[in-house]
Amino acid sequence: MPATGRPLPLSHALVLGLLHGPAELLPISSSGHVTLGPWLLRWPYAELDGDLRKSFEVALHAGTALALLIGLREDLRATARDLDRRRLTLLALSFGPPAAIGYALEGPIERRLGTPATIAAGLVAGSLAMALADRRPQRRTRAEAGWRDALALGAAQASALVPGVSRNGATLAAARLRGFTRTDANALSWDVALPVIVGATSLKGLRLAQRGIPPRTGATLALGAGASFASTLAATWVVRRIARERRLAPYAAYRVAVAGLVTARLARDRRART
Repeated sequence: MPATGRPLPLSHALVLGLLHGPAELLPISSSGHVTLGPWLLRWPYAELDGDLRKSFEVALHAGTALALLIGLREDLRATARDLDRRRLTLLALSFGPPAAIGYALEGPIERRLGTPATIAAGLVAGSLAMALADRRPQRRTRAEAGWRDALALGAAQASALVPGVSRNGATLAAARLRGFTRTDANALSWDVALPVIVGATSLKGLRLAQRGIPPRTGATLALGAGASFASTLAATWVVRRIARERRLAPYAAYRVAVAGLVTARLARDRRART
């Protein structure tokens, strides 16, 4: 449907902000949920002006990024203290693929891969990778991560540019497929994810500042960012302790269930049009 000049209701901004934090922390795709949630509820989110949607999603990511920097500050301090050549290589090689592919293909990805059908496909594809990774032996520790592991994690983060795949899910699956224990795969996932989250959010924020926010949207963006910040901060402690030793299979099953809801809704809509 064509974009309209209607505003995003404050209640919708609040709900989406509260959803964004936990969805970013869990391997279920925050971008997918921000798109699919309104679509399944038949909210007119997809009909909003494109600049408004982009600005709002930048605000959500900004709130989440700031909360992660606060919530994971002890981990960041420990990483900074232990930073050596091996860890710098790990961060650089895992950052490169998503940065390069995001820079080159951000526009086509947003235009062609943000529909409910493609997001459902991303959810299922990520679920298959997670289910396969869950079956791998757990032998390796975080300290053993080398350049091959960094490239695998970078490729995983690049694949997560496709809505529905999930950055957290892709990096967890990649680390588990490389034989890391659940705890160490979780730690590696956050080691490589934070620079990408902060970097991407900063770049998009800079573009937004240069472009300017749409008129009369300040309250909406502030509410979304504040809700995303609060939900991320509240969920960080709980999610990290629950998810650290958890198998990936329950998240894979949840993702398949969401994809099933999307498929059923698409089928109903198709029948209604015929």
